[in-house]
Amino acid sequence: MLVGAGNRRHGSVRATLLVAALTALAGCSQAADDGTEAKATASGSASATATAAGTSDRSARSARSGGSIGAAGSPCELPVTFDIAEDWTAEAVAEPPRQGPVALACEVDAKPAGHIGFLRVWTGAPGADDARTVLKAFMAAEAGATKARYSAFKAGALTGAEVEYLYKTEFEDTPKKERALAVTTPGGPVVVHLGGLDTGEHEAMLPAYELAKRTLKA
Repeated sequence: MLVGAGNRRHGSVRATLLVAALTALAGCSQAADDGTEAKATASGSASATATAAGTSDRSARSARSGGSIGAAGSPCELPVTFDIAEDWTAEAVAEPPRQGPVALACEVDAKPAGHIGFLRVWTGAPGADDARTVLKAFMAAEAGATKARYSAFKAGALTGAEVEYLYKTEFEDTPKKERALAVTTPGGPVVVHLGGLDTGEHEAMLPAYELAKRTLKA
């Protein structure tokens, strides 16, 4: 299952209480002895806390697969296949809007997994443009986007482009984080976009986005 921001905060509180309790015990031991045992206890508790924090971070970055989409017979037939996170649900878009060189083909809904947002897949006609050109054209049509940062990535045999940016509409007080990636295939370009209700929801859904990116295949 996905590990959300709430779970991370809860884990942090529990770790803090554990450190406080162990520190108090160490203080009592130091008063009774020469302090050596207290220092060893404090060192051990710090090491355990660091290990727990590292485990929590790794869990937050991973998502369990709930199956694959993109192939014939799946909820969305696409030029690529990739895994979607457990409990997320995919649905093809009947009357797709366009954005730049691509049209919305599939929406993967995070609501059943407890988040508010979508992983959206956009597809276009085959052409000569590379992934970065496609992604920049997609972003040129993303009104309200600022501070875009582009990078390259590789997933198996695919090489693509990725962008992280801030997005704000006239109805929002503060901008929120969003990101997208693009690859080109013989069947045409594909853009995978992750939004979210706000930055908190966006970051909580990142493991699902990373799962899709990691398992992407033409």
